[in-house]
Order: sequence, then C-alpha cells, then structure tokens
Amino acid sequence: MDLDAFTAVHRPEWDRLAELTRRRRLDGAEADEIVRLYQAVATHLSTVRSAAPDPATVTRLSDLLGRARTRISGAHEPAWGEVVRYAVVTVPAALYRIRWWILAVTVAFLVVAVVAGVRVAVDPDALAAMGTPAEREQYVSEAFASYYDPQLSFATMVWTNNAWICAQLVAFGISGVWPVFVLLNNAVGVGATGGMMAAHGELPLFLQLIAPHGLLELTCVFVAGAAGLRLFWTWIAPGPRPRGVALAAEGRALFTVAVGLVAALALSGLVEGFVTGSALPWWLKIAIGAVALGAFLTYFLVLGRRAVGAGETGDLDADRAGAVLPTAG
Repeated sequence: MDLDAFTAVHRPEWDRLAELTRRRRLDGAEADEIVRLYQAVATHLSTVRSAAPDPATVTRLSDLLGRARTRISGAHEPAWGEVVRYAVVTVPAALYRIRWWILAVTVAFLVVAVVAGVRVAVDPDALAAMGTPAEREQYVSEAFASYYDPQLSFATMVWTNNAWICAQLVAFGISGVWPVFVLLNNAVGVGATGGMMAAHGELPLFLQLIAPHGLLELTCVFVAGAAGLRLFWTWIAPGPRPRGVALAAEGRALFTVAVGLVAALALSGLVEGFVTGSALPWWLKIAIGAVALGAFLTYFLVLGRRAVGAGETGDLDADRAGAVLPTAG
C-alpha cells in the first residue's frame, strides 16, 4: 500500500474528526458525523497497521481516536478495572520476567556478605578496621539494638532510605557500574556488621533483628538491582530489536518494577518500624518477616507466571507505548 497516497485521500476525514473533537458543543448532525468518522478512522488505523505500519501515522491516528472516543462517550476517571489489572497482571509480569536476574543478584550478594562477615569474625585486622574496641563494644551492646525504635517516624525514615537505594539502582541501572557498586557496598556492610556481632558473641541478636524486615527489604534491593542490570544488558545485547526500541520497552517495564517495589518497601518499612524492635518473641518476629516475604514472592511468581504465559511483558500496550516497525527474528 502507498501510505502517502492513502494519507492524502483520507486526510480530510482525519482533519474533520479532529475538528469535531475540539468543539465544545455538537448539534445532532455533527454528533452523527463524529460517530461515522470515528468508525471510518478506526478502519483506516487497522489498514495502516496491517499494510504499512508507519509509527508516526499509527500514533497520530491512535491519539485522534482516543480523543474522539472520549468526546463521544464523555470524559471519565480511569476505571478501577484498569488499576486492578495493572496491579495483578502488569506489575507481576514485569517482576517475573527478571526472576533469574533477581536470583543471580541474590546469590552474589549473599556470597559477598558471608565472605565479608567471616573475614571480620576471624581476622583481628579486619575486626580492628570496624572501630576501636570501645566503639565496637558500644555498637554491639547498645547502638545496634537501640536503632530499631518502634514508631511511625522510624518506619517512614526506613521506607525513605530503602526507596532511595532502590531508586538509585533503577535510575542508574543502565550504567551497569552503579548497581554493582551499590550492591557490593551494601553486601560488605551487612556482612561486616554481622561478622562484628559474631566476634562479640552476638550473632543470634544480629539475626533476630535483621531477619524480620531484612528478608523483604533485601529482596526489594535485589529486585531493583536486577532490574537495573537487566536494562544495562539490554543496552549491550538488545537482541533482534533495534537498540533504541529494546531500551524503550525495557525502560517502561523497569518503571513498572519500580511501582511494584513501592508497596513492598512500604510493607518492609512497617515490619522494621513496628515489629523488629517490638517486645514480640523473636520467633514470631521472624515468622512475620517470612510471611511478608512469602506474600511478595507468591505475588510475582504465581501471578507473574500466569501473566507472562498470557503474553504480558510489563510494558505498556501498543496504543500507549506507540507502534514500532516490525522486526524480523
């Protein structure tokens, strides 16, 4: 199909539909006309998509039809169905697609943390680097436990701090360097702290205070790091898609991952703010943390598997994301 000739023939109808959608009031004849033109332009869009999928033309007609549809049916707030679908289909799909990246980041983080912790626990020089004997004693006996102060302001501070770390991993993921730097620093920090607590005979206390919230909190960090590294890898190896198209699609899916982490980090902050430092038995604290983690994993593994199996990717649909030229391969 000759797209230029097709456009020249039907442009008057497109322009007329655009004009009618801009009018504040329509009489009876104009109302009938806008419906007729809407149907005609919808057919034109279908023809262009199948015969000559020019992104600019498809985007223009999609936008025109969207405005006309609103003009015909009346403006309305987004349906709750779309919100629910985004929460139970789009977000889980985006998370599920990076599950192996999440697993790889988790394993690497834990290995680094364990190595750092063992080194601090058994090497006097490494332990000395954590501070003077008096400073270490004060931290182990007082500062570490007193940090977890059950109150709303503490929970808010925790949520903000964790969100900032995850935001860095997401925002600068394309660099490939920053996610590795942040994850490495956090792994060494967590491991070294655990090693220092172990060297003073307080490893059980460390695990009791870090596990309730840490199970979900660290998983969120792993997810953010995995998403950032996935975007970097897409830049390096975009596959059959043009690099710009691949990065755009993964970037939009990355934003969906970030949205999913907001709720998970909020839950983690509540656990850290009100459960970790509470007077509850330690086993109950850890059980609450495990339930929170289990809920998050079930959410994206079960719902995500189903969504991906149905063809979801976590990206926007074609009308919102914009059409792209088909690619072989």
